Amino acid sequence: MLPDQYTSIKKRFKSFFKASENLGKAAKASGPIDDKTSHLIQLAAAAAIRSEGSVHSHTRRALEVGAKPDEIYHAIILLTSTIGFPTASAALSWADDIIQGKKK
Repeated sequence: MLPDQYTSIKKRFKSFFKASENLGKAAKASGPIDDKTSHLIQLAAAAAIRSEGSVHSHTRRALEVGAKPDEIYHAIILLTSTIGFPTASAALSWADDIIQGKKK
């Protein structure tokens, strides 16, 4: 299930949303990084900016393209010296929401 805010933006700002989706597709198509690695990178960025919803989304997407839970945890743990333990800890708990099935 998609977050309410996400679906609200998608309905209210259709052209903006489509442009945003197209930017994401163009960015992925512009280089050699595979889908799994791409989502792990985006997951790390989401953790760094403390975006719970994005951590949920990219954890889910990474799992869908074959990432293992240990890879997801490692992507977050690698950030600890950069983003700090409290932020990494929060991101790990958000990833657990998806991995352990607490959020759909």
